[in-house]
Amino acid sequence: MDITKIDEQTLKQAKNLISRVLSTTVDNPDNPDSLNFFQADTYRFYFLMSFMWEYFDNNEISQEYAISLVPKKFASRIKRLQVLKQAVQLGFIIEKSSDVDRRRRMYAPSEILLNDFVSYTNNTYDKIEQFASS
Repeated sequence: MDITKIDEQTLKQAKNLISRVLSTTVDNPDNPDSLNFFQADTYRFYFLMSFMWEYFDNNEISQEYAISLVPKKFASRIKRLQVLKQAVQLGFIIEKSSDVDRRRRMYAPSEILLNDFVSYTNNTYDKIEQFASS
C-alpha cells in the first residue's frame, strides 16, 4: 500500500497508536525496573501480560504452566526458564513450594511487580484518554 493512498485521519490514528504504545512502554523514562525487565524483548513482554492475566484470573501458576504461557516460537525452553528464574532472582516474581506437593514450584507476582503493573495500567489508560481527547 502506498502511503499517499492512506487518508489523513487513518495516518493520524496510526501515529497516535504508535505514540501511545511507545510512550507507555519502552520510551517511558519513568518505567520502574520491573517493567523495564519485562519490556526488554518480545518474549518477556508477552510473558508478563500472560502471567498477569493468569494471576488476575486467580489461576495457580506452576513452573511448567508459566513457561507454557507464551507460544514456543518466541523462545526456547531454556530461555523461558532463564527469564522466569531471573525474574525470581530480581524479586519481581515470588517462587514458593506448593501446599499440596512440596516438589512443585508455584509463582506469583511480588508486591513490587504487582504495584508497578497496576500503576502502569492506570498510566496507560490515562495516556489513552489524553490522546483520545486531543
